[in-house]
Amino acid sequence: MNYRNLAIIAHVDHGKTTLVDGLLRQSNTFRANQVVEERVMDSRALERERGITILAKNTAVEWHGERINIVDTPGHADFGGEVERALGMVDSCLLLVDAAEGPMPQTRFVLKKALALGLRPIVVINKVDRKDARPEVVTGLTFDLMVDLGASDAQLDFPILFAIAREGRAWREGEPEGNDLTALFETILTHAPVADGDRDAPFQMQVANLDYSDYLGRVALGRVRRGCARTGDPIVRVGREGREVRGRLTKVYTHLGLHRVETPEVVAGDIVAVSGLEEVQIGDTLCDPARVEALPFHGVDEPTVSVTFSPNTSPFAGRDGKYVTSRHIADRLQRELLTNVALRVEELGGESYRVSGRGELHLSILIEEMRREGYEFSVSRPEVILKTIDGVLSEPFEKVVADVPVDAMGAVMESLATRHGQLVDLEQGETRARLTFSIPSRGLFGYRSGFLSLTAGEGLLGHVFDGYEPHVGELRTRQAGSLVVMEPGEAFAYSIWKLQDRGTFFIDPGTEVYVGMIVGANSRPGDLDINVCKNKKLTNVRAAGSDDNIMLVPPKRLTLEEALEYIADDELLEVTPKNLRLRKRHLDPHLRKREAKRAAEAPAA
Repeated sequence: MNYRNLAIIAHVDHGKTTLVDGLLRQSNTFRANQVVEERVMDSRALERERGITILAKNTAVEWHGERINIVDTPGHADFGGEVERALGMVDSCLLLVDAAEGPMPQTRFVLKKALALGLRPIVVINKVDRKDARPEVVTGLTFDLMVDLGASDAQLDFPILFAIAREGRAWREGEPEGNDLTALFETILTHAPVADGDRDAPFQMQVANLDYSDYLGRVALGRVRRGCARTGDPIVRVGREGREVRGRLTKVYTHLGLHRVETPEVVAGDIVAVSGLEEVQIGDTLCDPARVEALPFHGVDEPTVSVTFSPNTSPFAGRDGKYVTSRHIADRLQRELLTNVALRVEELGGESYRVSGRGELHLSILIEEMRREGYEFSVSRPEVILKTIDGVLSEPFEKVVADVPVDAMGAVMESLATRHGQLVDLEQGETRARLTFSIPSRGLFGYRSGFLSLTAGEGLLGHVFDGYEPHVGELRTRQAGSLVVMEPGEAFAYSIWKLQDRGTFFIDPGTEVYVGMIVGANSRPGDLDINVCKNKKLTNVRAAGSDDNIMLVPPKRLTLEEALEYIADDELLEVTPKNLRLRKRHLDPHLRKREAKRAAEAPAA
């Protein structure tokens, strides 16, 4: 059997996983009576909730006796560690582009890496049934993007198809609309090269991903570069540092549909899974003992953002969480390092750990997973990782693309300019405009909620890491202070009502609070200590009209990302399985005042 190894590249929400659904159904991978959920490749709860692909996953379909291994890559640059490993296993890529939005920042990020590896793309313009679809224009923009990314002449000679993935239809450029995905299957078999590899040579495979089974232990996934392997074969594992460890394969699997299929033999060119190697790591090379040769490990891009994890020390610590100590946190982070190669963990003093990742989303997904598993901890404000390049202090910059209504264009440009954003490109249509900015990564902290307000919820904001540039100096992304609790107890509606004009609240009446807990955003600069536990004094003398009509503004509910973006340097996010609370690093108001006074006197000293 011949193998075609293909990665699907697309921006978030351009229909990548929906297209894979169609390929699986139309290749008769499922039984006729099998009930299958939509977006079957988004297997994790977080992926379904957020509508994004977080982990690179692979499946396989058979078409006319040929097997097509399909790798569904994440569409977000924050999961670039997954993208790089996935692209290393394939020989071609399918570039999926929205017929209205065109190429977006995340498309550029993944496509740049694919072109650098020499992969030849197949372009599919999806969602051509949208009212605002402009397939011809988007085709030209895609070609311009590839030229800009340095594609070769062979890579620029790509086939073009149009599709409605939701309906499972695709057709070639210049042909009538198709009723199924036959044209796409035929294009893949024509343009994607057959996977190479000498099947008679000694076995060699590099581990690109890891899974775990209670029965089998660690399961290593990767592409067989040469030779074949069978159950029970002896194997030599060569680590990234060059250390050799002997072992034996207990099971070998290939893929078909959504399942791993146990097989007596795996051969060169296929993407497979093997078990029996206890300490196997991503990047290790598995070899036949007769010919031990390690494959080079292609390192992933360095992290750009870091936060500090520490045990929860608030008065409510231990109420919700199952795992609350620093040892629990350290063990969980070490397990994450086994499969998340783009993550870095550094132990700090005082039971704290600096966790560095590719962006806020990369770190927030880890935080969300840990809280759902029962962990309780505190997280500091995200900080960008600075570097000194050629003697110049540099910081990470992002390329930002904002698709906004024309009426909001001026406000968005002004807001980004105040965060040291520089306008790079402007495309204006009749009703919408697309603004491209270069901006420091820290300039985007806390910006998304304000952006949605400026565009009345109609704006689309995408950004991708664009490299390091000279440090731009001081940058204040948050002007207002916080409303901080000064008395513990239960929040009363009467107190919140009386304090509504002081700022925006994050809590409801009846919420239990503690001293130093942040319950809202101040409408002015500087923090304000407030008492939300004060109720109206009642007497036995009542008069008509003496009671106030309490009308409360609904509180602002912060998501995990919004909470991370909101907190200041002297604040923490308290993460538990049931709650997200904001708090001051020092709960005692007198201690905070002394710290503030000491900080104010420091420059003069």
